[in-house]
Amino acid sequence: MKTIKSVLLGVLGFLVLAVIVGFLVLQNIKTSALPDYNEDVKLKGLEQPVSIFRDEHGVPHIYAKSEKDMYRAVGFAMAQDRLWQMDLLRRVTQGRLSEILGKDQLETDLMMRALRIQEKSEKILATSKPEIVAALEAYADGVNQYIQKYPLPPEFKVLQYKPELWEPVHCINLIGYMSWDLSSGWGTEYFLHQLRAEVSDEKIAELIPDLKNHKTAVFPEFGNIEINASETLLSATENLTELGAEIFNGSNNWAVAGKKSQTGMPLLANDMHLGLFAPGIWYQMHQVVEGKMSVTGLVVPGQPFVICGHNDSIAWGMTNVMVDDLDFYAETLNEDSTKYWFDGAWRDLKIKKEIIKTKEGEELEEELKFTHRGPMVNRLKKEKETPLSIRWLGNEMSNEIRTVYLLNRANNWSEFRDAVSTFKSVSQNVVYADVNGNIGLQCSAGVPIREGSGIQIYPGDSSKYDWQGLVPFEELPYEFNPERGYVSSANNKTVSEDYPYYISHWYATPSRIDRIREMLEAKQKLGIEDFKAMHSDWTSKTAEKMTPIFVESLKKQADLNELEKAAFNKLVGWDYNLTRESQAASIFEILYRKSMENLVKDELSPELFQRMLGQKMLLENLMINLLAEGNSQWTDNIMTDKKETFDDVVAQSFKETVADLSQKLGPDAEQWKWGSIHSFSLKHPLGVVSVLDKALKLNRGPFEVPGSFHTVCPYSYSYTNLYETVHGASHRHIFSAADWDESETIIPTGTSGIPASDFYLDQTELYLNNDYHPDLFSKQNVENKARFKMQLKPE
Repeated sequence: MKTIKSVLLGVLGFLVLAVIVGFLVLQNIKTSALPDYNEDVKLKGLEQPVSIFRDEHGVPHIYAKSEKDMYRAVGFAMAQDRLWQMDLLRRVTQGRLSEILGKDQLETDLMMRALRIQEKSEKILATSKPEIVAALEAYADGVNQYIQKYPLPPEFKVLQYKPELWEPVHCINLIGYMSWDLSSGWGTEYFLHQLRAEVSDEKIAELIPDLKNHKTAVFPEFGNIEINASETLLSATENLTELGAEIFNGSNNWAVAGKKSQTGMPLLANDMHLGLFAPGIWYQMHQVVEGKMSVTGLVVPGQPFVICGHNDSIAWGMTNVMVDDLDFYAETLNEDSTKYWFDGAWRDLKIKKEIIKTKEGEELEEELKFTHRGPMVNRLKKEKETPLSIRWLGNEMSNEIRTVYLLNRANNWSEFRDAVSTFKSVSQNVVYADVNGNIGLQCSAGVPIREGSGIQIYPGDSSKYDWQGLVPFEELPYEFNPERGYVSSANNKTVSEDYPYYISHWYATPSRIDRIREMLEAKQKLGIEDFKAMHSDWTSKTAEKMTPIFVESLKKQADLNELEKAAFNKLVGWDYNLTRESQAASIFEILYRKSMENLVKDELSPELFQRMLGQKMLLENLMINLLAEGNSQWTDNIMTDKKETFDDVVAQSFKETVADLSQKLGPDAEQWKWGSIHSFSLKHPLGVVSVLDKALKLNRGPFEVPGSFHTVCPYSYSYTNLYETVHGASHRHIFSAADWDESETIIPTGTSGIPASDFYLDQTELYLNNDYHPDLFSKQNVENKARFKMQLKPE
C-alpha cells in the first residue's frame, strides 16, 4: 500500500508540476512581448532624444527634433504593438502565406504574386524623392531594432517562425495592397460572365445598375467639361477575409463650412467601412517634428505615414470612389499555351516560375503567365473554357506613398490637391477642411480611358479595347467651398450622366448619401454632437422606400394567419430605425433579402444562386430597376404555370420571413428583436483554432448591433452568412478646425495587437455605445493626459 501511495503521490506531484510548468509556459507566450511603455530605451541612429507619450488608450504621441528621428521612433513604437500584423500583411502582399500557414494558402499566394505588387513598389521606391526614401529607411530601422532586441508577439511562437527584417519597399507594398482590396471588377464582372450560361442578356441587363435611377451624385454640379481625349463609348451591355487581411469596403465622409457650423469654422467627419477583426487595420498615432510638423490620425501598420487625419492646417478623410478598375479579356492561345493572338500576330506570353515554400517543408513549383495587359487568371477564377487575362489599375504607375507623405505636410487646398494628384491606384473621394475656413472634396482616382461599357469580357485579340491611359487629374471632379455650405460622399455615383468619361457602374445605392444629406440639411448649424448623431444613425432610406411598397402589396393578401398579421402590423407602424430592439427591423431585413432572392432563385442552378448571394449589389440594383420600370422579366417563376407578379414574390417572401423568424426566435413577434440575430465578433486570424482562442483569448464577442449595410452607421453582413456583421465603421473621426483639441475619435479595437494587452480591445465598448475619446493634439494637452512616457535616446 505504501508503494502504491508513494507512486500515486509521485504521479500527482508530476501532474501538479506539469500544470504549473504549462501555466508558466502559457503565461510566457501570452505576456512576454508586452512592452513597458514607461521604459527608456537606447536606439542606434538617433540624433537627439525622442519622447513618446501614450494616453489612456495607449495611443502614441511621438515628439522628435528631426524627421529621421521621428520616423525611427514611429517604427519602434508600431513594432511594439503590431509586429505580427505587420508581418502578416507583408506576407499577403508578397504571396508568402504558405510558409507560415501551410499549403492550403497556395492559391492565395499565387493570386497575390500574379498581381506583382512588390514589382511596382520597387519602381516607386526607385523614383521617390530622397526625403521620402529617408523616412522609409528610418522607419524600417526602428522596426528592425525592435525585432532584434525584444521578445516576439505570441503568434510568432505559436507558428514557430521569426520575422525577417523590414525593408522600405515593404511599406509601399501595403499601400499597393490597399488598391487590390478596393478593386470592384474582380468578382462582379466575372460573375456576370458565368451568369450568361443560364440567363438571357435581357435579364442580365436588369441586374446592372441604371445610373439614371441613382439620383444622388457626389459632385452634382460637375458635369460636362471640355476634354481633349476621345470620349468613352458606353456601347455594350475568400481566404484573405478569414485572415483579417481583406480591408476596404464602403465609407462615409462629409464636411460643413463655418456658416453651417456651431463653431464658426469647418467640421469634418469620416468613417471608413472596412472588415471588423482583431487587431483592426488602423493604428492611431500622433507624429510631431517640433517646429516643423504635427500630424495625427490613422496609420496602416507596416508603413509610417498618416493615411487620414489632420495636421496644424488641414484635415482630410476618404471614401472609395468605386471605380471600375479591372477588365477581363478573352484571349486566343496557341496549342501549347505559350503565345496569344494580338493584332494579327502571335505574341509570347511572359512565363514566370514561382517557388512557393510551405510550412510543411515542401517547395512547390508553379507557373504564372502574363500578356502585355496582365496575368492570366483561369486558375485563380476556376475558369476552364475561356482563356482570361486581366488589366488592373493597381499595376498602372502611381505614387500613393508620395501622396500620404505630402498630405501629412500640406497647408492649404493647393498643396492638398498636389498631394492627392498621385493617389491613382487607391481611388478615393477625399474630403478637406482647413483652419482658414475652407472645405472641399476631390475625386482622386485612376479612371481608365476605355471603349465599351467596362462590364463585358473584352475580346483580347486586338488593341481596340486596351486602355488608352487614365483621365487626367485636372479633369476629375472636385468641389471647393460650394454655396450650400457642405460636401459629402458615401460611395455613391460620382457625377451626372453628362460627364464624358465612364467611371463605374458599381456604386453603392444612394441610401446612405441621401440620409447624410437629409441630416446635413435638417439644421442651419451643426456641431460635434450632431456629427456624432449622424455617425450613429440607423434610420434607413432603403427601408423608408421599400416598406410602404411591401405594406401595400401585403394588404392584398387575404390569407395571413395571426402571426403573419402581427408581423405585418410591426411593419405598418415602423419608423425605419434599425435599432437593436426593433422587431420591424428583423422583419424588413429578411423580407427585403428574400424578395430579391425569390426574384432570381428559380432561374439559377443551386451553384450560381449561391454565388448570386455574394453579389448583393446586383440584387439591390435589380430591385431598384424593377421599381423604376414597374415590371421585370424576373418576377415570373419559371417553375410554375402561373404568371407571377411582384405581389406574388412579396407574398411568398413574407411568409418565408415569418417562418424563419418563428424558427429562430419563437412564435411571438415581440421577441423578434434585430439585435438577437444581428451581431458581430472581433476575430483574430488564429482564432479559428479553438484551443488557441481559449488559451490566448484571441476572439471577443458576439456583440448585438443595430443598423445594416444601407444605414449611415453600417453593420454590414453577407447574404451568404446571415446575419453576422463582417464590415462596419473601422473608425469614426470628427475634426474641429476651430480647435483641433476638440476633435474626437474611436476605433472598434485598440492600439495593441497583443491579446494579453490592456489595449488590445479596450475601445470596443466605447465603439459599440457610439462614444469617442479625445483626439489629443496640443503638446500641453498631450502631456497633461499622458498615462505613460518613454524616452528613446541615442545609443
